[in-house]
Amino acid sequence: MKTRLLIITLIVSCSLSFSQTKLADKFFDNYSYEKAIELYEKAISKGDNSVHVLTRLGDAYYNNSKSEKAAYWYGEALKEHKKIEAEYLYKYIQSLRSIGSYKEADKWFKELSAAQQGDSRLKGYNPDEVDLYSKLTAEGDIIVTIENLPFNSEYSDFGPYVVGSKLYFASARGDDKKVYNWNKEPFLDLFEVNIIDSNDFLSFDSPKEIKGEKVNTDYHEASIAITNDGKTLYFTRDNINKRNRLQYDKEGTTHLKIYKATLINNQWTDAVELPFNDDVFSTGHPALSVDNKTLYFVSDREGGIGQTDIYSVSINEDGSYGEPINLGEKINTEGREMFPFISQDNTLFFSSDGYLNLGLLDIFKSNILKGDRSEPENLGAPYNSGYDDFAFFADSSGQKGYFSSNRPEGNGGDDIYSFNAVLCKQQLKGVAKDDRSDMELPGVSVKLIDETGKVIEEVITEDDGTYTFEIDCNKTYTILGSKPDYKDDKETLATAYDNEKENTVDLFLIPLITDNQIVINPIFFDFAKSNIRTDAQYELENIVDVLRKHEDMIIKIESHTDSRGRDKYNMKLSDRRAKSTKDYLISRGIHASRIESAIGYGETKLLNKCGNRVKCTEEEHQINRRSYFYIVSEF
Repeated sequence: MKTRLLIITLIVSCSLSFSQTKLADKFFDNYSYEKAIELYEKAISKGDNSVHVLTRLGDAYYNNSKSEKAAYWYGEALKEHKKIEAEYLYKYIQSLRSIGSYKEADKWFKELSAAQQGDSRLKGYNPDEVDLYSKLTAEGDIIVTIENLPFNSEYSDFGPYVVGSKLYFASARGDDKKVYNWNKEPFLDLFEVNIIDSNDFLSFDSPKEIKGEKVNTDYHEASIAITNDGKTLYFTRDNINKRNRLQYDKEGTTHLKIYKATLINNQWTDAVELPFNDDVFSTGHPALSVDNKTLYFVSDREGGIGQTDIYSVSINEDGSYGEPINLGEKINTEGREMFPFISQDNTLFFSSDGYLNLGLLDIFKSNILKGDRSEPENLGAPYNSGYDDFAFFADSSGQKGYFSSNRPEGNGGDDIYSFNAVLCKQQLKGVAKDDRSDMELPGVSVKLIDETGKVIEEVITEDDGTYTFEIDCNKTYTILGSKPDYKDDKETLATAYDNEKENTVDLFLIPLITDNQIVINPIFFDFAKSNIRTDAQYELENIVDVLRKHEDMIIKIESHTDSRGRDKYNMKLSDRRAKSTKDYLISRGIHASRIESAIGYGETKLLNKCGNRVKCTEEEHQINRRSYFYIVSEF
């Protein structure tokens, strides 16, 4: 007998837990995360530790930006089930980082990396899952305008580098008597141009060769970096000997070397080559760390990973240099990595043809210098094209700068382009109103929810019912309005790629209390049944909310059936439905004393013509299967 009772208890418990989870899911899907949390936690208290409930609970907290709780429940899911889907593991890592648990986050990040070789969040994109070109050329939430600079020539101009109001670059516009056989253009020299107005990239004076003794030679000079104090210049040059002639290796190839010059009396002098150059491989494209204590460069020296790799070398206090170190496989590939640049926020930018891209060299960025081991990110269009895009430079804001490209719309072989990146933003305004009276509603909680279901921001409407959000372009949002004693209203907005556009979304909340009733959508029952369906539970939660807010409110329940079946049977059926409705409210924590009565009226109060022996549709009959909630008293 005890065994049988235990089995029955378990079956009932499992049934209730399953019902609780389905209801929680419905609230979760409608962004009612607080209600979903309450129901998921109740399901857990009844013994439901399924991966679905634990991860959904984690998601509900994650989407509400409650990282500590989210991390706890994702962690519980891992404890119970050892493995969870990559989507939840990724959010677990993000939650851990958010609360400062970096070591734990790093541990799980390694697990994710090992398990998800092609995960788009690790690689930046996955060509097997998305169309790469569409992804990299898609309009995002940043508006980037680019301009071909007016001083570009018919020859190659590239490698912009700005110090103060002066822009340095390399150009083949010099002495055209000496021609480089590779491209039949003159050899490159270093030039400088004054920026007349630093806020307008298109205002420059005429370019001139940089001032310096023996910096520009009859051969190539390009790709510079200048120290923070403006007194030391690093640049790339062909390997030349003391007689100003090219130096070749045994195969007849001349290689590149990095040189250093010093600014004396406004002249670059004393150009000397760095000690880690060599005659049998190339070293070039210098870039400095933010603190000027590390020099980054490109080389095809022995022991590298690909055709050309990016290296770092320490600059010691006495001016000497450490041993060059390869940046490793998180940056370097079997292809070409070139033109490194370190921005003020310590982001590494470089060009590569070793990653999937739009064609030839593309510009990438990496946070490896900040300790992030994620794969480099392709900057996409318009920085990148189907041609060579390289030599990126950004100012201290990171929103303005320059890059080089040989895209066909330019003036010459390579051209310098300016860019200005502005975050594309729009306004969202609206008014929350009472749906029945059309009166403005103050005190409405309005949540802005992104496409993943995460609550981005929450505001309360003003006295005149108004609310305002700043939103991104090219996104889809859900706007959810909530207020006690009202049904939520939910609207969707898809924004276009249109900067500073103003959007209007008004919310209309239906009052739950009208005269002496709590009015909700009809609670429908299946034919000849009295069990509370999930859709009915969802509606009954409005009754729960009202009764919780009005602690002294007492109600009575009326339940009705359609006309099919015998009159006495319907009277009993409606009574069972009224009682099951009452039982549900009690199960949700409403004290039985607050429900004065729960009575069924059978088919005695039909709402339409569908009486006995009248032919009606199922929809017409269902209208009569309903319940009412009358307010008896509210002290």
